[in-house]
Amino acid sequence: MPARIISRDEYLLLAKVAEEAERYEDLVAQIKCLTQTYGALTIEERNLLSVAYKNITNSLRSSWRVVDSLEKLESARPSAQSKHHVSLIRRQRARIEKELTDACKDIVKLLNDSLLATAKAGEETVFYFKLKGDYYRYLAEFAQQQERSRFSDLSLAAYKFAYKHALAMLEPTHPTRLGLALNFAVYYHDVRKSPERACHLGKHAFDEAVACLDDSSSMQVMRDSVMILQLLRDDLVIWSTEMQRDAIGK
Repeated sequence: MPARIISRDEYLLLAKVAEEAERYEDLVAQIKCLTQTYGALTIEERNLLSVAYKNITNSLRSSWRVVDSLEKLESARPSAQSKHHVSLIRRQRARIEKELTDACKDIVKLLNDSLLATAKAGEETVFYFKLKGDYYRYLAEFAQQQERSRFSDLSLAAYKFAYKHALAMLEPTHPTRLGLALNFAVYYHDVRKSPERACHLGKHAFDEAVACLDDSSSMQVMRDSVMILQLLRDDLVIWSTEMQRDAIGK
């Protein structure tokens, strides 16, 4: 007998079970099957997809930072044994980099091959192009110089498209628009090393949203928006302090 095509609800149930069990690779597999069988994702389904890749890559990015710090510490020691240790640590870092690269490229491929083609104008398009910018940004964080420049440019192009679309289609208080502004500002600070651009973009988004806050939105939307605004405000304080410190040091 041919394999039965399971229903959308069954795929969604299996995806939620995988999320609860923190089996994020299984969650990705279920959402991919759902996409291949039924096409465009619902809001709940694409949020599950985002959660899966975020958890997979956050763990790897954290591991990479730890190993990178250990390599720098070991490199500062002048002994012959340290050189051998550095070689071993670099091997471990390379393994993590490959896993992280594969995960980031996997979601970008899914976006390019399937999800962007079926995305509706508005929040869905902004959501997917934001993801594309995010995962190219992660690739740019640890890539070598030539690749870093390429991934940085690809991330910038995705963020710019998403932000232009968000400005035209979404309210300033919309959580997806605010989340995009936050991540785009982080891109300018972390990848482009420009706290000035980061502050300019972040402050503009923050001020516009605060001016538009009212009681007409649902409680959940208000909670999401306020949480992102708090993160944006915290980053703006840190980046402004950095700029002041740099100005004093010059």
